[in-house]
Amino acid sequence: MGVHPEPLDPKWVALLQGVTTATLTTVLLKKGLRNVWMRGAKAMRPDAPRLVGRAFTLRFVPAREDLATPASWASPISTRAAIEAMPAGCIAVVDAMGVTDAGIFGDILCARMQKRGVGALVTDGVVRDIEGVTGTGLPVWSQGTASPASVASLTFVGWQEPIGCGGVAVMPNDVVVVDADGAVLIPADLLASVCEAAVEQERLEGWIMTQVDAGIPLPGLYPPNEETKARYEAWATTVR
Repeated sequence: MGVHPEPLDPKWVALLQGVTTATLTTVLLKKGLRNVWMRGAKAMRPDAPRLVGRAFTLRFVPAREDLATPASWASPISTRAAIEAMPAGCIAVVDAMGVTDAGIFGDILCARMQKRGVGALVTDGVVRDIEGVTGTGLPVWSQGTASPASVASLTFVGWQEPIGCGGVAVMPNDVVVVDADGAVLIPADLLASVCEAAVEQERLEGWIMTQVDAGIPLPGLYPPNEETKARYEAWATTVR
């Protein structure tokens, strides 16, 4: 159903695992993209790892009584069927319209995702069976938890199609990076240029921290003026 999932080159994964989502938002801002951080998608564990993967999208719409029923869970168009289409390493990004009174997934579905090698679950909604979900080991970014099942407030309608998650437009196979600060989207077509700029931004900010530790005042250092840029470039040529 929808767009076929694409693999992500391991070199991009390795690069982005060393880049914070905070840095990525700055890099994307410089490229003219302001709306890339998914609102409400919070790490469910304080020790959340930084993960990188292609977006595998899922979409819910408001519940309609003839469609949102327990019987729908056995439909060919169901969250169960979508999970079986998820490739290893993807990050499942779920448009739940910000609904927080019905859990989109519980422990059994999350356990199956973990078994299939899904990297993480990101949603602007909530999950249920939180103790069991945590026990599966699947990393989750969501607004929290709720006891009712998804059909109490939502109807599942498809996967691998354009969605909105936390106010961000997400296309299938875009790249998602998650860490303790949240979930950030990188448009697939900008991946190479964003990676290059992000690695350089991290290097620059790491050097600036050494200057802060040395007692250098912030004006002219951050952001760097021409003199500071020259000092940084002289240092950077020794490590690049």
